[in-house]
Amino acid sequence: MRFWIAPLAVAVGLAGVLAASASVMAAEPLVNSSWLKDNLAKPGLVVIDLRSGGGAVREDYVKEHIPGSVFSDYANDGWREKIGNVVGMLPPPEKVEKVIGALGIDNTSHVVIVPMGRQALDMGAATRLYWTFKVMGHDEVSILDGGWLGWTKDVDAQSKKPVNPLASGGVTPVAKTFKANVRKEMLITSADVESARVRGVTLVDNRPNDHYVGATVIPTVKKAGTIPGAKNVPESWITGNNGGTVRTKALLTSLYRQAGVSSDVEQIAFCNTGHWASLGWFASHEVIGNKKVLMYDGSMAEWTLNDALPIEQKISLN
Repeated sequence: MRFWIAPLAVAVGLAGVLAASASVMAAEPLVNSSWLKDNLAKPGLVVIDLRSGGGAVREDYVKEHIPGSVFSDYANDGWREKIGNVVGMLPPPEKVEKVIGALGIDNTSHVVIVPMGRQALDMGAATRLYWTFKVMGHDEVSILDGGWLGWTKDVDAQSKKPVNPLASGGVTPVAKTFKANVRKEMLITSADVESARVRGVTLVDNRPNDHYVGATVIPTVKKAGTIPGAKNVPESWITGNNGGTVRTKALLTSLYRQAGVSSDVEQIAFCNTGHWASLGWFASHEVIGNKKVLMYDGSMAEWTLNDALPIEQKISLN
């Protein structure tokens, strides 16, 4: 049990649990480059340039970024941490408050997250932050569809220069106070997942198929395979050609149906450490609009630590 998460009353069903988290004032989940260009000067707008890789990527940001955007390193700035023996977990709220506030974000800010937009993997970094903001009770958050590459790809036909504005030099944000209003109903444990599995709730494994069938296992996951009965919707399905643009509601609905997942049933998304699963959660919950979807933060990294929990290996490498 996570030390700051109250256990869910799983018997009431995910639909009842999620009712309290519905927002009537939420920003659009996805915005495009035209919208962002038109709203860059909007009071209260904070654009997060989200990259991962330490000093080298910060240098890239300093060279060129969306005007006014603030830099954050997904892997190194405290968005996730190791809790017990499980890596990549959501930190306690007081830590997340400091990470968010340090970027110049308060409870009135509209946050736009800008991933690199190269592939579904880094779009997953944006959806992980998006999910984090939602857990913290902040609904004014959006993702730039297409990311940084989408912002820079449009060029003038004659000059060949980017149409959208660019800036150089770092932006030092003025820290603000952000206060979390944690939606505990969005945070579930392995016990909650097992109870849901027994009840027949649809489990969606958003890892690549080789992880799902048990052909590949990473060091943070102790056993190969998946949670018994889970369906596989690989994260690469969720963006166009595994790129930086999220697929449409209609196409995502069709892809989920192809994987044997109805778009209007209770679901739990998981992966190895809650990264790819955030993209699956975003696709189902925010784009398709199924508000009966939860994400299992601990995912297989936590699940496989407990020998009492079942594992399904669709192939054996022995």
